[in-house]
Amino acid sequence: MGFKSPHLHQTLIKKPLINNQIRARRVRVIGEEGRQLGIFELEKALFLAKEKGLDLIQITEKVDPPVCKIGDYGKYLYNLEKKERLKKIKSVGGKIKNVRLRFNISTHDMETKSRQAEKFLKKGYKLRIEMLLRGREKAHGDLAKEKINSFLEELKKLSPLKIERELKREPRGYTIIVSAS
Repeated sequence: MGFKSPHLHQTLIKKPLINNQIRARRVRVIGEEGRQLGIFELEKALFLAKEKGLDLIQITEKVDPPVCKIGDYGKYLYNLEKKERLKKIKSVGGKIKNVRLRFNISTHDMETKSRQAEKFLKKGYKLRIEMLLRGREKAHGDLAKEKINSFLEELKKLSPLKIERELKREPRGYTIIVSAS
């Protein structure tokens, strides 16, 4: 199996090649401050990195010659992992939270649910607002729509909304999907 670095836990970050692992003859070198130094033979680039007490890290092999950066390998891996974590946090946007309303919901309960819904929207979630109808409630679809619209108005007071999917009649009631705009 092999030893796993504690810093690169279960993430699928492809470790870049460093120093003698690099196979290209010529490489484009970027200095530790981010300035491009030019295209060098691999031996010369390795010498420049060793001279500064740093590593030569291959950033990309998709171009010819491959791009390498002079820098601290541990710090580079840490920054890569940090970017991955941020990407994961920002990708919450596709997830949906449900808010269920009842036909005979009181105004106070509606305000409470709208405050909770606002918290979900601020975290980047989309909301599926459902109004389940049972028995005779199904005959009063227009009242159910009014309740959902008043809930949306309450929510709009707290944060701006964008309707992802219009109000839709389903066998058990009505649903609408909204997100923060």
